[in-house]
Amino acid sequence: MSTFSRTDNSIISTWWWTVDRWLLMSLALLIIIGIVLVFGASPAVAERIGLPSFHFVQRQIIFLLMSVAAMFCVSLMPPVMVRRFGIILFAVCLLLLVATLIVGPEVKGARRWLPIGSFTLQTSEFIKPAFIIFSAWMLSQSQKVSGFAGWKISMISYMVVISLLILQPDLGQSILVSIVWGVQIFMAGLAWAWVFGLIALGLVGILTAYIFLPHVAGRIDSFFHPENSDTFQVDQAMNAFRSGGLFGKGPGEGVVKIHLPDAHSDYIFAVAGEEFGVIVCLLIIGIFAVIVIRGFVNLLKEQDLFTVLAVAGLLIQFGIQAFINLAVNLSILPSKGMTLPFVSYGGSSMIALAIGMGMILSLTRRYSQYKPGQTNLSWGQK
Repeated sequence: MSTFSRTDNSIISTWWWTVDRWLLMSLALLIIIGIVLVFGASPAVAERIGLPSFHFVQRQIIFLLMSVAAMFCVSLMPPVMVRRFGIILFAVCLLLLVATLIVGPEVKGARRWLPIGSFTLQTSEFIKPAFIIFSAWMLSQSQKVSGFAGWKISMISYMVVISLLILQPDLGQSILVSIVWGVQIFMAGLAWAWVFGLIALGLVGILTAYIFLPHVAGRIDSFFHPENSDTFQVDQAMNAFRSGGLFGKGPGEGVVKIHLPDAHSDYIFAVAGEEFGVIVCLLIIGIFAVIVIRGFVNLLKEQDLFTVLAVAGLLIQFGIQAFINLAVNLSILPSKGMTLPFVSYGGSSMIALAIGMGMILSLTRRYSQYKPGQTNLSWGQK
């Protein structure tokens, strides 16, 4: 029974009666599963590198509280405020990406993090939802305002973002951003000829990265020729799924977390497979599917082009990021350091994803179906 009355016109009450509660509950369930898995997988990793057993658990709880707060605050925003927030965030992230390349520490040949006290900020995580909102605005305005160069601005901003990501270098994030942007411009009315041209250009880009970026070539070669490469992490992950079977070995009984250096982050799905089995793994995949499908269902009757492009882009980013992580764990794709949304350990990733999901919750709120208190709904109209 809800504690909010339909006659209550406060912002919180209006939010509760207009937000997609199925989507909200799916996200809550995913977050709960994530904290349980981090609690089980991270102590072994922390002890192996000389940290207190619950070091990662404590930090993940802090990240979780920040993420939930960010998601809630963003979901309270009316669509116009979401658009403005996304544009401002996009400008800030561009500056931070440049700063990362200049002053960020080099780790394994890449500059992807900005140290801020005891916290390291990965700006590329935040540029994704921000760029999606900015691009959706540009593309939608080009349809509404005659002569407005929204397509050109979107394309130029895309090239700037991709250039900064490649300079880090971060091919995985570059591919993810490219796919999302490609879907957005296709939904905005791009001709098929341009679609195939951009796909061909993307393939050329991957080939160029393979030729000129040794770490990219190494990961692709190890995927196609595992007999000649170090496939320790992938082998351990596959062994974890095999040993877990249908129902798993039981909470805390897995051993893969003792051997995998990224058991609490990139390979946390393998920990789930070993300790909880295929059933729980299918449940996790099902929750991701529900979130993405539910989000698209909410768009079926949407008339505002900005909302359609923004929500579709954010959902595709969320779904593809989950797919890449799961595929790497299952040895379907080459190894790529990409977290499983709301499940893996990681501060920047979780907070950025929470902002993106907060935007989806805001943009899909059912204002037109909320009858009581209509006089106070003007703040949320599109």
